[in-house]
Order: sequence, then C-alpha cells, then structure tokens
Amino acid sequence: MVDINWIPQRASSIPLHLQIYQYIKNKILNGDWSLGTTLPPQRTLAKQFQVNRSTIVAALDELAADGLIEARVGRGTIVVNNTWSLLASSPPPDWISYVRSGIHAPNMSLVQEINRAEANPAIIRLGTGELSQELLPNKMMENVLQLKINETLSLGYSEPKGSLSLRKAVSEHLKTKGINVSPESILIVSGAIQALQLISVGLLKPGAVIFHETPSYLNSVHVFQSAGMRLFGVPLDGEGIMTHSIGRLKRQHNGALLYTISSFHNPTGTVMSEERRAHLLEICKKEALPIIEDDVYGDLWFDNPPPMPLKSKDSQGNVLYIGSVSKSLSPGLRIGWIVGPEPVIDRLADIKMQTDYGSSSLSQYAVEQWLKSGMYDEYVQEIRDKLWDRRDFTIQLLEKYFADIATWTIPKGGFYIWLRLKQSITTRVLFEKSLRENLLINPGSIYDPTDQHHLRLSYSYASLLDLKYGLKRLSELIRNLK
Repeated sequence: MVDINWIPQRASSIPLHLQIYQYIKNKILNGDWSLGTTLPPQRTLAKQFQVNRSTIVAALDELAADGLIEARVGRGTIVVNNTWSLLASSPPPDWISYVRSGIHAPNMSLVQEINRAEANPAIIRLGTGELSQELLPNKMMENVLQLKINETLSLGYSEPKGSLSLRKAVSEHLKTKGINVSPESILIVSGAIQALQLISVGLLKPGAVIFHETPSYLNSVHVFQSAGMRLFGVPLDGEGIMTHSIGRLKRQHNGALLYTISSFHNPTGTVMSEERRAHLLEICKKEALPIIEDDVYGDLWFDNPPPMPLKSKDSQGNVLYIGSVSKSLSPGLRIGWIVGPEPVIDRLADIKMQTDYGSSSLSQYAVEQWLKSGMYDEYVQEIRDKLWDRRDFTIQLLEKYFADIATWTIPKGGFYIWLRLKQSITTRVLFEKSLRENLLINPGSIYDPTDQHHLRLSYSYASLLDLKYGLKRLSELIRNLK
C-alpha cells in the first residue's frame, strides 16, 4: 500500500480531481509508484485526500484513460504503466515482484499501520513503548555532548566488539545486577533488535524452533521468522513463563533456544519470580536449552528492584543477556549490548562487522560518559519516579472509566499495563475506530494472533492530558462496540 502525505488545495483554480490526477500521475512517472503498485480503495483515497468519492472517481478515470492504471478483479486498482514503459521498448523492472520475494518477512499489516500512525503528531499514542519527549534528558545530553576530546573518543570505526572503554563501563554497570563479566564477553550492538538479528543469522539454522512466552513481543517483529525460524509460545502466569512443560516441549519439538523478557515483560508487565527463574535455569541447563534474556526494562522498577537477572546465576554460559539504553535513556542513541561466552560473542561480532562495521562511535562515547560519570544512575532514579507517578495516574483513570469493562494488574515497573476486556470484541475494528478518533492503540493480537481480549496500554509516552482524554474516549468506543 502506498503512503500519501498530500492533499489538494481547495483555493486553487485547478479543479480538485485534476490536482489529484496530476499528483498520482507524477508519482507514477517519477517511479515512486512502480509497476504493479496497488492503489488504496476509492473510499480510502477520498479520506486521505479529504474529498468526495466522486472526485476520486473522476481522477482515476483520467489516469485510466492515460493507460497508467487499471482496475483488476480481485486485485483492485494497480499501476500498469510508467515513463519507462511509455518511452522504452523494454518494460521497466517489476519492483513489486522483488519486494514480495525478499527474504525478510514484512511486518503484519496492523504493525505497519501503527508505525505509520506514530509519525502523525496529532495522534494520541496510548500504546507506544518509549519515553515521552518530555521525559528524555535533553539538557543533560547537551552537557555530555559538550565533548572534551580525550583518548576514549574516536570518530573512526570501532573494533569488532565495540569501543573497549564502553565495554568496560558496561561491565562495571552489570556488576550492579550481579553479572560479573569481562569486556571480552560483551558485544556492543545497535539496540536489542539488532542483537536478535545477529543471533538469528549467526547461531541458528533455518527451521529452528524458538520458545517464548505467549503473548510475546517476538510476535510483533519478524526477526526470527525472516531467518526461517519457527516461534512456539509457552504460556505465562503471574510469576512468568510456566516452566513445567519446557522439558517435554524441548524434546518434542527439538527446541533451539528460549527467549524471555524476565523483568517487566512486554506486553504484560509481568516480573518473573525468583523461584521461577531458578526453575527455568535448572530445566534449561538439564535440557541443554540456551536462553536469550532480554532485560531492556530491568532498570525501570518502582518501589523495589526485580530479582537479579537469570544471567547473574548462570554458571555455565547458558544465557545470552541483552541490555540497552533505548528504554531507559534514549531510543535515538541506538546502543545496547549482548553478554555471553567469548566464542559466541566473537561469532556475533564477526557477523556485525559484515553488516554495519560497528555501531555509531559518537553514540558509544555518549553512553560511556553517562555510565562512567554516574549521571545514568541519577537520571534513571528520576525517570523511575516520573514513570511511577504516570502509572498511578493511569490506574486512577482505569478505575474511573474501565472498572466495569476490563481488568488489569498494576505493574511494578516498566511501561505497560496489560488490559483485559471483559467481553470479547474484534480488536481490529476497535483499532480502526480509535484511529479515526486520533487514538492509537496496540491490540493484543499483535503479541498473540488469537487474542481478542487484550490491549497493551503504555503510560510512558502520551502526556497526562492526552492520557486522560484518550482513555476516557477509548472506554466510550469499547462500550459502543458491545
């Protein structure tokens, strides 16, 4: 589907349908909408261009008369010509066939719509999993970037595992979590997503089975699926992933590894209990099942810290640990890390060098300064307090507007409230109705394709004013769907 970020000018002397005709014609002739591109339905175009449907019909008739588009049964209206095929004897490349044959699976359509909607400043984002601009440390970052050039800053490529001085700082930071590792066992990556990509192509075979909690963040990104892996969900309860069946499932499905967000799980907010962590480690050790522990939310606790990470009790190198500053400090820095046995880190570092030749040296330097100066710990404590206040504010709104239509568990940290609707509805319909009201939600089906009962709410991004308005209006939309 094409993106349209333009509307015709009603004050112009040129009729609306001719403005739209010229806009689409230019897109085709410039090659932006290549051969085979499907145009949105007429009703959608009318909404995007903010005109009547009859105006769209008139514009499309002009384009069809020029031989640029064609309506086909079962496929809609598609681009059938462009400047190359008009002027050259040989047809232009069919880029759509290339797009469809690429090895990386596209995001589910709902996730693509969310990604597009997040770029619209008029949208109230009730599910976005990142810190609000008002919470980000812009002033402190200015101070960090008032660079005092020294031996730790290099604007060239860093070594394969990342800046040694940053890895030393990360090593010291991890000691506060009970993880004692040398810098040689740490790989700097461009966020947790890249960590998963490196693992998928560097350590696993196509067809490998990945166990994960269900629901799971993994279902919303196609990192493993695009590498030919198969995801297998394991239920979770209030204490985390349910471990009693993992041994049987591993033998039955020849599981390759297990992925878990042990603290402030995405999307449920669950914290795996101390006892469950010990049992999970014991079972995975017995079954020789490696674990990927994603701990990007681990610093964002409120009244009490969560249990120490699985990695802190890992005596045999069975756990690959992923950390990041994207959730706690700045998503724009794009800096995270993988901790694991040196041979694994060496392998992943080699793959990373083949793909991007290292994460940004400037971002690495900035994160190093945050960690070494103590500013990171100071800032994170401040963010915990602000997120705690936001959580309490959101819970008050839920008690006021959702008490009769939903249930929830109060999270002890992180960003998310996993809202369970008492009556099953079609969450896709709710998503579309909400978007028409400039409300963006994250339906549970993103994290579990069978889920029509849940919404992932976030108190980290929208302003308090927007949260108040957005949740009140959302409750009204849900009631109207009954």
